[in-house]
Amino acid sequence: MSLTSRRHPALDFYARGVFPMADSPSAPEVFLVEPEFRGVFPLDRLRLPRRLQRTLRQDAFEVRINSDFEAVLAACADPSRPGAWINPALLGMYRSLHAEGAAHSVEAWRGGRLAGGLFGVALRGAFFGESMFSFETDASKVALAHLAAQLIRGGYRLLDAQFITDHLASLGAEEIPRDVYLERLAAALAVEGRLTGAAPLSGAAVLQVISQVS
Repeated sequence: MSLTSRRHPALDFYARGVFPMADSPSAPEVFLVEPEFRGVFPLDRLRLPRRLQRTLRQDAFEVRINSDFEAVLAACADPSRPGAWINPALLGMYRSLHAEGAAHSVEAWRGGRLAGGLFGVALRGAFFGESMFSFETDASKVALAHLAAQLIRGGYRLLDAQFITDHLASLGAEEIPRDVYLERLAAALAVEGRLTGAAPLSGAAVLQVISQVS
């Protein structure tokens, strides 16, 4: 059975356990990456620091899904950001995936202004996080917590972080070998998750959803 029939061809990469990257925003080429060790967020073992929990309970940010994918993509692709890697070819790919309902943004807003967020690619029961940014403290973490809660509610099995960092590890991300990752990916692709059109949650509801599976 083809998992990507009549879908964007880039989804074949994700279904095989590889993902596209570029060396820099000005690089002309895109290459495929298949790390020996992969960063993932176990959805049943997320760790939210107390300060972040307080911020969530206070609903300090208004969190939206897919309300301004282009703004999130632009912020993540900003070439002035340290470690920026999204080039024009990838911008086009993510826009196409979003237009086909496969790429999604989670956005934290305050006072009518975008404060932070993230975007990624969804395929069946897997969500592949691509990039995140913050203009305000904890804005991207709030977006990540809301994403995790929505994935849990939507029946997703895998939240892929690609590469592990100290920042992601502090929130519960872990590094697993390629063969273990491929097993988890196969299990995720065997189910159908639902995210598009997900109703907004309060911060208290996000914490409740996450705590119920932890």
